[in-house]
This record gives sequence, C-alpha cells and structure tokens, in this order.
Amino acid sequence: MIAQAVSQVWAADEVAHNHRPVKEIADARIAVGDRATLPLYLSADWSKPLPGINRAVLILHGRLRDADVYFRSAKTAQAAAGDAGKAAIMIVPQFLAGIDIDAYQLPPETLRWTFEGWEGGDPARGPTSASSFDALDAILAKLADRTIFPNLKQVVVAGHSGGAQIVQRYAIAGKGEAALTALGIAVRYVVANPSSYAYFDSARPQPSIAASCPGYNDWKYGMDARPPYLAGPTVSALEQAYVARRVIYLLGTKDTNPNHPALDKSCMAEAEGPYRYARGHAYAAVMQARDAGTPHHSLWDVPGVGHDGDRMLTSPCGLKALFDLPGCEAGQ
Repeated sequence: MIAQAVSQVWAADEVAHNHRPVKEIADARIAVGDRATLPLYLSADWSKPLPGINRAVLILHGRLRDADVYFRSAKTAQAAAGDAGKAAIMIVPQFLAGIDIDAYQLPPETLRWTFEGWEGGDPARGPTSASSFDALDAILAKLADRTIFPNLKQVVVAGHSGGAQIVQRYAIAGKGEAALTALGIAVRYVVANPSSYAYFDSARPQPSIAASCPGYNDWKYGMDARPPYLAGPTVSALEQAYVARRVIYLLGTKDTNPNHPALDKSCMAEAEGPYRYARGHAYAAVMQARDAGTPHHSLWDVPGVGHDGDRMLTSPCGLKALFDLPGCEAGQ
C-alpha cells in the first residue's frame, strides 16, 4: 500500500510538471506552412550549405516538452559517435503547449498543441491546425534540399518515451519520407520505450482489459477515429507503408515498472500490456505474425537500462541505431 501511495504521488508530480511551462524554449525556428513556426534546436546552421553533413538525426522529446534536455542527450550521443557524429546534424524539435506560449510571450505564429496531443499527430490549437506530423514533414522537406545538404545519405527519426510515441505513429502515417527516398536518402525510425503503440486491428495482448475499455481501438492506440492528417489512406495502406519502413524498437530491459509515474495507465494502454518492456515485445511479436511479417523491423533490448532517455540513446545499441556504430550485440 505504501509503494502504491508513493507511486500515486510521483504520478501526480509528473502530471503537475507536464502542466507547467517548459524551462527553456528552443532557439531556432522552421516554417510549417505559410502562417506558423515550430521551435527547434540545431547543432549546425542550416541556413547555409552543409556539404560535410551526411547524416541527420532527429531526437524527439518526451511528454514534458523538455527539448533542452533531449538536445543535451543528442549532443552527448553525437560526441560519443566520433567521426560519424562530426558528419551529422542533430535536430530536436519542440512541441509546445499554450501555457508555454503565454509564459514566454512567444510570437502568435508559434505552434502550440494540447499537453499530449502532439504525440499522436493531433492538429495544433493554433495559430493553424497543422498536425505535429506536418511539422515533421517540414523538417524532412528541409533535409531534402540538396542546395543545403548536397551529401546527405541518412535521416534518423528517433524518440524516447512520449517522443517514441510520435515517432512510431509518424512511421505509420508520415508523408515526409517520400521526398528523401526519391533522392536516394535512407530513412529509419527509432522507437525507444514508448508507453503505447498504434495497432492495426482490434486484437490486444490483454483482451479482457480491451473488452471493458470503450474507445480502446481509437487512434493513437488503434485505427478508429484517426485525426485529419490520417483521414485519406485506408488502414491497409497505412500498414503496408509502416511494414515497408525501417523501424528499430529499442527497449530497456529494466523498463518494467507497472506503476512508473510517466507510464500511460489508461485502459487503452493497459490493454497493450502491464509496462513498457512487455508492451514493446508484445507489439513487435504481433506485427511479426501478421501477413508477411516485418522484415525491415528490428527489436533490440538495451540491457540494464530502465526509463532513461539519455542512457538509451547513448548505449551501444542506441549509438548503432543512430549512427551505425558497432558494439550492440542485439543489433543485427
């Protein structure tokens, strides 16, 4: 009972922090459409040609919208990657909430979402209805500009926790990859320790929970009630696109706390399993068993790591996923 009470206090504190203004606003901007901008951190100035860059690594922050923390982790991983890191640009977008706009009196064109709506590609609350996926499309379109990136060969879209949630859904729905692949630029998605995944049918690892959970198959957990960005394609087309893409699931073997303060405890998420490590393995197994399987998807366990974005991304498997470095025993 004591442990449960402590966990409830932690969870309340996590929500409280989630609903406070962020500590720092990213210092760069990218246009999303013609009337909105998204803040982001950049490790290099992309307003001019960058012929020495052959890899772009996007790192997406978690539910606290703490892009500054994730940018530090990105820079740590970049330094650990040696020469591969020196030839990379690190990009950390920031998906803000209205409370952040107000606290910092940001320009009205700055995009803002609900506290967690950006994780599933929901439309922004202002100044336009751009999806968070539209924002990622804008970043990938910038990377496809050969006048800026004449030698770019690889784009990695990675996220941890809440950031992994948006990466997994963007790997299903994203439209920005097409321009890159047309130029021969490879794209991969790295999904590290998310609380939940989007399923393509109504079956779940915990069917009894699903049976008593109205809306358990709604987006972002399933394919019902999808947001406008996903309104066009059929479920079959979305699944075919996802299966064709290169996806790496990174799962910390110690991310096994069913009462972790930042774990999604909704019945929709609980229907996917008791904790993140189990949910990830269950989802990968379900996808592997469907139709022709997932030959372009890999699941790599990260031994001894719990819910820690910095340790996940800078682990041997994290560095292999981001930079193709050797040293990850699971990474095949």
